[in-house]
Amino acid sequence: MDMRGLTITPGTAGSLRLAEDLPEPPEDEGQVLVEAVAVGVCGTDREIIDGDYGEAPGDGDLVIGHESLGRVLADPTGAFQAGDLVAGIVRHPDPVPCPNCAAGEWDMCRNGRYTEHGIKGRHGFARERYRLEPDFAVRLEPGLGLAGVLLEPASVLAKAWEHIERIGARSVWRPETVLVTGAGPIGLLAALLGTQRGLDVHVLDHNTEGHKPALARALGVTYHSEPVSEIDFEPDVIIECTAVPSIVLDVMAKVGPNGMACLTGVSDPGRRNQVDAGALNRELVLENNVVFGTVNANRRHWEAAADALARADRSWLTGLITKRVPVASFEDAYGDGKGEVKIVVEF
Repeated sequence: MDMRGLTITPGTAGSLRLAEDLPEPPEDEGQVLVEAVAVGVCGTDREIIDGDYGEAPGDGDLVIGHESLGRVLADPTGAFQAGDLVAGIVRHPDPVPCPNCAAGEWDMCRNGRYTEHGIKGRHGFARERYRLEPDFAVRLEPGLGLAGVLLEPASVLAKAWEHIERIGARSVWRPETVLVTGAGPIGLLAALLGTQRGLDVHVLDHNTEGHKPALARALGVTYHSEPVSEIDFEPDVIIECTAVPSIVLDVMAKVGPNGMACLTGVSDPGRRNQVDAGALNRELVLENNVVFGTVNANRRHWEAAADALARADRSWLTGLITKRVPVASFEDAYGDGKGEVKIVVEF
């Protein structure tokens, strides 16, 4: 039986289409048969659609979509029950495997031979049905409903916070203040996980009205729209979620003594910013600061994120989804997304 799905031709800009004739997912994809509820849209999807990257599992087109929410149809292994809400883990380990992949830390793959649903070497979740291996499916609290589609971005922040806490353990460290730059879904989820840790969280974004400041204030955090350099305190932790090069540099200079800056965004190359590298280096060294980047997540982080979403206010989480688009109108979902927080495509 044919089914619908969103596909692109890798490397060909503007090739996104709604295919009506996709085959049923083959059993070698996994034992758990899942029907799609929704997929989230993010900047990675837009870059793939622009032809910047993307790799099909063989010759031909790639089914996109890596932020998933699905409902189990059948699982002969017994790990899941029909009707369970699940999300599919995006990255799979490389076949060699490297030492990290062999230990289940595929988010830290050393040789780059991993695969990723909807991105690199594996079809994604923007299709009516797909299959998952039980170890790469994560059960969601049923009451989350559509907000369960936030699990993938939340997993990235669960990893970020785990690494922040691991690095902080190098000394006697009692963080109090957190600054999150950017009030998109990544930034707001970073703030959520900070509030769940009992920290004084501040969110900075250039928007002064609309969804973003409203959602930040509803979370109970302090919202800023001034430049990072004008913030009147030195945060113990900064989580940078804009990928704007000038803000990245400001963040590195702003973090407090013994503190750290975690970079979650991927900047476009080619933008030059004047910086006093000597002064920046001096400050980082003399204050024992750490700057590190983080991307993707392994199963441990996905499970921690599922727990964080289950403990969050449901109405606030649902409020992050500011635009819902039926799959038949998919073009409306993959524009610039200006003014939106999270856009989802519903099946």
